[in-house]
Amino acid sequence: MEPFSAMVPFPLLVEPVELTYRPCTIPYRFPSDDPRKATATELEWIEVFRRSIPSFRKRAEEDDSVADASERAKKFEQRYTEILDDLIADPESHGGPPDGILLCRLREQILRELGFRDIFRKVKDEENAKAIALFEGVVRLNDAIEDDKRRVESLIRGIFAGNVFDLGSAQLAEMYAKDGISFLASCKNLLPRPWIVDDLDTFISKWSTKSWKKAVIFVDNSGADVILGILPFARELLRRGTQVVLAANDLPSINDITYHELAEIIPKLKDENGRIMGVDASGLLVANSGNDLPVIDLSVVSPELEYLANDADFVIIEGMGRGIETNLHAQFKCDSLKIGMVKHPEVAKFLGGRLYDCVFKYTEVSI
Repeated sequence: MEPFSAMVPFPLLVEPVELTYRPCTIPYRFPSDDPRKATATELEWIEVFRRSIPSFRKRAEEDDSVADASERAKKFEQRYTEILDDLIADPESHGGPPDGILLCRLREQILRELGFRDIFRKVKDEENAKAIALFEGVVRLNDAIEDDKRRVESLIRGIFAGNVFDLGSAQLAEMYAKDGISFLASCKNLLPRPWIVDDLDTFISKWSTKSWKKAVIFVDNSGADVILGILPFARELLRRGTQVVLAANDLPSINDITYHELAEIIPKLKDENGRIMGVDASGLLVANSGNDLPVIDLSVVSPELEYLANDADFVIIEGMGRGIETNLHAQFKCDSLKIGMVKHPEVAKFLGGRLYDCVFKYTEVSI
């Protein structure tokens, strides 16, 4: 499927969107900066993306769906390196000045132009299969916690643990290739609280009094992230009577889950009566966000998502790319939660926290 041609603003953003919304959290430059000279932040982030090139080239070389994959992967490395060098010499080249969205888009554009549609497909399939096999056990562990507040905290910690599986981070890509990533070990090894942004106590205190009618969850990575982190939490919302819309990418990007992949996974977790481990899942919907990057600009989403989200009263944005590097400061007309793990040292430095720190930003809005 090609990206939607008629994109629209996400309907729950505070209006006017053009005045109140800026997708990127980190300011790469200010109006006073020389437009002909790359800023220190631009240079820093260009190097972040440069460090990702070897892992992307390796994945591309192993893509057996593309003829001459090795040669095309080499061309990707050359072209993207040249573009990054161009942006250092002239920040306004290639549609600049650069920010996280542009740097991601240029990388994906080169891969697609060279015939690479989904270089992480094999690892995504492997991790999805592993996570599906673990799903029942993870749900049972949480269901065994009788206290509502302790159970929701356990579910939240599961979201953080799943979010570790992120091959867009050069360090985590190397860790995965060497040792793999264990969901249960990640649950136990989260950094101690207080986290870098920590509204967990407030959220838990409000949990029992809230009766959200519809939640929209922008999901992130394949495997443990969506299956063992997000879906158990979504199931808990369903059990409370909340309709849940899972918004996933239109096109593949890194190891992010796509709309099509998620639509295939969920039926595998349901029984013959359409229930997920005893919970009615008729209120669980999957939406195509219209996005094709690991970050997201909410001023341009699909008409499908606009329609499904229009009457929602809770927005959850999960993952470093969607909920921290972009949209951490996004303002919504309803309650919102930005949740993710910090997996770039540069992001930790900007936020004043630690690498692998957690962000849990809950904002309550009176309607």
